[in-house]
Amino acid sequence: MPIAHFHLVRSTFTPDQGRRLLVRAAEVYAEVLDSPLERIRTYLAPVEPGAMTVGGTLVADGGEPAPYFTAVVLEGRPAAQRAELLRRFTDLLVEILNASRPTVRGRIIEVSPDDWGIGGEPASAVRAPVRTGTPPSR
Repeated sequence: MPIAHFHLVRSTFTPDQGRRLLVRAAEVYAEVLDSPLERIRTYLAPVEPGAMTVGGTLVADGGEPAPYFTAVVLEGRPAAQRAELLRRFTDLLVEILNASRPTVRGRIIEVSPDDWGIGGEPASAVRAPVRTGTPPSR
């Protein structure tokens, strides 16, 4: 279920840096949340320099590029895990893209298992403990 989106100004990263960010972010998610890697999705959302402002100035007009990410987790994750995701995703942006740490912004979005779909079914139903002894289908 874990999903991450990284909104980055297109001119601030190479294709290789983008690939490394996505792969490392998935690994971080798996480690921090103790989640199977196959459940994790990471996305790059490139933004044109003329489509982002920082401090009211378009990046195309000299505004400093400021990475932004969202990390989606199911409700109930401990605050310590959520804080670690914020820190480690920021660390990745600083390390891989040489982003200025003070400009990085991130947000954890908690989603109720009733409001998250897996194959068209609510996660609360798919991941519910099975009383019959048969493992969930997804």
